[in-house]
Amino acid sequence: MLQQLNHRHPDSCPALVLNADFRPLSYLPLSLWSWQDTLKAVFLDRVDVVAEYDKVVRSASFEMRLPSVVSLRTYIDHARAPAFIRFNVFLRDRFTCQYCGDTNRETLTFDHVVPRSHGGRTSWTNIVAACSKCNLRKGGRTPAQARMFPAQAPRKPNMYELNERGRQFPPNYLHESWMDYLYWDTELEP
Repeated sequence: MLQQLNHRHPDSCPALVLNADFRPLSYLPLSLWSWQDTLKAVFLDRVDVVAEYDKVVRSASFEMRLPSVVSLRTYIDHARAPAFIRFNVFLRDRFTCQYCGDTNRETLTFDHVVPRSHGGRTSWTNIVAACSKCNLRKGGRTPAQARMFPAQAPRKPNMYELNERGRQFPPNYLHESWMDYLYWDTELEP
């Protein structure tokens, strides 16, 4: 069992995970692993340690500084299709209601542009982010019937697009050792 040498708990030391090309696997959510998962990957020889924390963990026969940045040894292709999940729909739509432009994340829902009752499918090309107020107002009507049209036509994004979109939403905390590998679009408004 690993123990910490100082007072700071290892759970507060996640590692930034980079692809083999030294770019983060994802920006939103930021690709982070727990210290346990990171050490397991190090011992299984799946990653290279790029940077370390000052924090040390040890067992009876072993001592190691916790990795703060690791890179995968095998490249993961970002051309794969993204999973159709609520979070990715919201990310594609910049966490913005496509009807009124509201950016309150707590009220976001997803709306079938063509309602299921009218034959609409649950797919990338028929779902948009909508605040609960607009979703309720539109109800089971088509955009023409409700006179509510999405700001952007829904479409299937690729992983590269979602990753680029995620760069517009930097997390609240970034460790200093991560900064050389993260590039945030600070000029863009979410």
